[in-house]
Amino acid sequence: MPSVPVPVGGGYGPMGTAPGAPPTGFGGGGGGKGWLWGLGGAVVASAVWAGVLFATGGFDGDDAEADLAGYRYTTNLCTPTDTQSFKDSGYQQKDGTGSTSNPQHSSSENPALDSMTCNIDFEPNDASSSDYSSVWLYTTASLHKKTDPAPEFEAQYRAYEDQKTSSYSYQVSPVSGLGDEAYVVKQEGRTSSTGAYVILAVRDGWMTYQSTWSEYVSSSASATAKTPEEATDMLKKSAKATLEKMKR
Repeated sequence: MPSVPVPVGGGYGPMGTAPGAPPTGFGGGGGGKGWLWGLGGAVVASAVWAGVLFATGGFDGDDAEADLAGYRYTTNLCTPTDTQSFKDSGYQQKDGTGSTSNPQHSSSENPALDSMTCNIDFEPNDASSSDYSSVWLYTTASLHKKTDPAPEFEAQYRAYEDQKTSSYSYQVSPVSGLGDEAYVVKQEGRTSSTGAYVILAVRDGWMTYQSTWSEYVSSSASATAKTPEEATDMLKKSAKATLEKMKR
């Protein structure tokens, strides 16, 4: 509850008396009684307000305790990121080249927000050396320690529905069985020969998770790109296994 000061003077009358209390005049036999009534009213009002503050934690100013649902911070999100569903679907992780490693990860630990990322480049198992294909999985996870992400979570992904051009648009749908709420964002307008672009977002307590599958396969390639539905199925299986590992 926001900290609302108890009105003094104009709000409660002279000397902090409650609204509607008898005047606290100086003359006449009722003066003393009026003063005592006002004092009693102020005490009662203060006691009620104190009870509200105790009940909501307003006295010590502490924020609501973060519900991290058992998830833990890790410096390398690629370690718990489960890739079995992609391997089962005919993809293998590319070897790093030169100074570029694969996978790549980053992390940041902060009293307010822990952030973790993992980027993995894949290629189809049956891709030839002459094929051009770009397949990557980008995963992020955040532990919100000060602010509950629930009120804004759905809106962040529904906003994709307003991003449209003459060649593509986005479809946003809820997903069951993952966390407290989850959504899948599919880019519409891509052809089956070029591949799918799909985002899976999950909120579990004050933890948010997003995995993005992006695939491009040239028309001359021997490999066949996954449909948005197939990519969604891979992401869901990966997310379920990954989130379980993030609690260990």
